[in-house]
Formats: sequence, C-alpha cells, structure tokens
Amino acid sequence: MPVGLSRQSISRQLIGLPLFTCFALFIAVAGCQSTQEDPLIMEGRLLAQHYCSNCHQTPSPELLDKDTWVKHVLPAMATNLGLEVYPEGLYYAGSKSAISFDDWQKLTAYYQTLAPVKLKPASKPTPAIDNWGIFTVEKPRLDTTRTAMTTLVKMDTIGHQLYTSDAFRSDLTRWNSALQPTRFRQLNSAVVNADFFRDKEGKERGTFTTLGTMRAADIARGELVSLNLDGNQQADSSTLAVDLPRPLQSVPVDVNKDGRMDWVVCGFGHLKGGLYWLKQEANDKFTKQTIRDTPGAIQTITGDFNADGWPDLMVLFAHADEGIWLFLNNKKGGFTERNLLRFPSVYGSTSFQLVDFNKDGKLDIIYTCGDNSDYSKILKPYHGLYIYLNQDDLQYKQAYFYPINGCTKAVATDFDQDGDLDIATIAFFADFRHNPSEGCLLFEQKESLQFQPHAMPVSTLGRWICMDVADVDQDGDQDVVLGNFSKTFIIQEKITPSWNMHLPLVVLKNKTR
Repeated sequence: MPVGLSRQSISRQLIGLPLFTCFALFIAVAGCQSTQEDPLIMEGRLLAQHYCSNCHQTPSPELLDKDTWVKHVLPAMATNLGLEVYPEGLYYAGSKSAISFDDWQKLTAYYQTLAPVKLKPASKPTPAIDNWGIFTVEKPRLDTTRTAMTTLVKMDTIGHQLYTSDAFRSDLTRWNSALQPTRFRQLNSAVVNADFFRDKEGKERGTFTTLGTMRAADIARGELVSLNLDGNQQADSSTLAVDLPRPLQSVPVDVNKDGRMDWVVCGFGHLKGGLYWLKQEANDKFTKQTIRDTPGAIQTITGDFNADGWPDLMVLFAHADEGIWLFLNNKKGGFTERNLLRFPSVYGSTSFQLVDFNKDGKLDIIYTCGDNSDYSKILKPYHGLYIYLNQDDLQYKQAYFYPINGCTKAVATDFDQDGDLDIATIAFFADFRHNPSEGCLLFEQKESLQFQPHAMPVSTLGRWICMDVADVDQDGDQDVVLGNFSKTFIIQEKITPSWNMHLPLVVLKNKTR
C-alpha cells in the first residue's frame, strides 16, 4: 500500500473491476442508441486519441479482443501513463500520473466495450497448394547434441560461403558447399546481420552485427565487428562499435561523401533505442551520431531517393510508433525526416523490400508484419504480406494483402525465371496448431499481382526465424536458406514442438536450372 494513503482513499481511486458499473451506466445513458452514438464512448475515443497518439498511432478497439485489451495491453500502457497496476485489474492514479482516475476509466471502457470477444480469422484470396514447387530441400548432417537457436543465415556472394550464428553459443559458423560446418569465430553475442566486401587491399572482409541480448530489456551490449575472411581472422579483426542497444542491422553508406565508409545502425532497443550514424573519422575511428532517437529501428535500405546525388535512408520502425520513414540527406551531416507509411502499434512490423512490382520504373514496397512476442500474444488476421505500389512522389497505396499468421520476412525475386517477381515468406509465429505450413510459403506470380501460394513441406524440419535468398549452388537461379530457432517464444497454449529441434538450417535448392 502506498505510504500516506488510507485503504478508503485508495479504494476510491482503484479502477478495473468497477468497469462493470461503467457498462451499466453506458447502457442507461445510451438507451436505444448504438454505442457508436454514446457520448461517453465518444469521450473515451477522444481520450485514447489524445493519450495514445503521444507515442504511436491510436489503435482501434477492433484490432484486439476484449481479454487481450483488458488483461495485457491496457495494463502495460497504464504504466507508461504513470499509473500503478495492481492484481485483478486494479489501477492506482497518483499525483504524478499523466491521466486522471476518471479519464483512465473512460478510456479503458471504450476499448473494452467496442473490442470483439474474439478476432475473426482472415480469408485467404487464394488457398496455398501443398507442394515443393520448384524447390528441393538439402539438410546438413544432424547433430542431436545441439539445440538449434539460429539467429542468422547469410550467403557470402563474394567468397561463396554460407554463414550462420546461434543465440545459445554466440558463435559464427561457416558452411561449405556440402553443408559441412566449421566454427569460424566465437563472439560476445549472437550475430543477426552480416555484410561482405573487399577492402582497399583486396581482402574480403565481413562486418557482423551482434545483438547483445535477445531479452526485451534496455541492455546495450551489441557490437559491430569486422573480420578478415581470407586470412588469419583471429589476428585481423576489429570492433567498430560497442554498447549498441540491441542492434538488428548495420548497413554501409558514405553519408557525408568524404570517401570514408560509414555505417547506419538500426538499434531496436526496448524502451530506449534509435537509428544511428557511425561516422568514420580520418583516424579510422567511428563516432556515433543519432539520426532518430526512437526505439524499434529494424531495417534500413539506402538509395538516392530524391535523385540529388546524395545517399538517403528508408527505415522501418517496428516498436510502438510503427511505420516506414524516409530520411533525405541534407548534405550537411544530417537528414530531413518524412513518414511514408504508418501502422498500428499492434502490427508487429518485421521487414520490407523495395522492388518494381508493376514494371512502371518506380520502386514499390513489400512489407510484412507478424512479430507476436509482445503484450498481445494472439493470432491476428492483419498479420501477413502486403504490397504497396508507388503512386509518384513517394506516395504509396496498398495493392495486395495475403494473411499469414506471424509473418517474419518476405523476399521478392524471379524464382522461376519467367520474367516477373515471385515472393518467398517465412512466419516465426505461424498458426502451429491449425496451419503450420504457413511457416514457409512461395508466392508464384501468375499475372500482375495475382499469386499462387505454395506451402512447401518444411514445417517439420524447423521453425524459421531468418531467411536469405541467393544463388547458393551457383547454377544461375535463386535458392532459399532458412534458419531454425527451435526453442522458446511459443505463444499458443499447449503446443508441443512438432519441428526438428536440432537442424540449424535447410537450403531450398531451386530446380529451374
């Protein structure tokens, strides 16, 4: 009990169970009117717009069911507004709370009243066909002494080597063409991103982003590590940056055009994080500058998006205020920020890609959402694969949606080499009870934006958290590498893993050539 408050005074300010009284009041006031016309519901909506929009797009009550709002999401949001949360859905609004007792009661009742009892599953425009399509599967030799917790699969297209990393062992492993592994390097934490290039001396180097921790916490232990991939990698290595807040990606780009390669880092963080510019100085050291001081940066694509000759950034933010932002280079060591697409905070954005889907010369956006490890751990009908077409002047309009529970990543390329783009997707939070095959799909484009999904039978081989698309066997077509994170983060109750717990990866070999 807070010091200085009597039980009677606290009982007047605790809210949660008294919401049943609120419902009775709403019904009495509204009479025969619908809840949409109820002035108290309207007031609750205005309060939600006022308080929620300070951090992210105001979510509609219809996005989640009643239980998820009341038992999970609203209690989490209450703490952000300075409320104290007690058991059995009770809250205490103190003098330092950003919202009053009465207003929080109205806001909460708005969501609990209008939210559905249960979300309806989305209908699929075209059912998936259960077959391998144009692929066959190759697996490494099974080692049952190790549990697979793969965080990275990445094909080095320069040295033609495959690299993986594991969350439990925090190592970097190199695989040859026969899928035989060699532990390449022990690191301080798991690798989640890699980039390969040749330095000025012609040596191949790999720059690896390590996460620091997978825990949803403000622990800044991520690193950017550069390794020589040609010679003695133990002797020729360097750490470019340390103390990064759970970084998920680092991309090379000479931001200020001084001839020295810089790095832009997506620091996803937790409550703290941001988008950072690691500026390379004349002494080859890096200084960190903040581009956007907001957590949730998950992916950056570089390009000259306004055709002025300077590198710009397009960035997906996937925590709270979710969306895609464009950062135009101001040519003075900074950026001008512009929002392109914005998504509700419960979407769980996971990836995007820029491709010209309708062959009009403009880059369109492929977007996926499906991260389901936060406060609303239910299957969501809006999770899946989206295509947004460029309408000129970087305005985008949704042209395609396919529902995929827990969709994690999509990569578009011409897999079957028929002249149009196909799409491969993975879903880490798939519906493993009713539809585990949606964990890996191939969308074969038949006509413009008309796809035939193929559910490749790999759901028993692993639970896919990462994917890379490259010509692994160098035969002229694009293959798919899938990484298996076999343990934890299971949101469905009473689900026993039906997938292989030991295979770190599989390769889907393309049979087109």
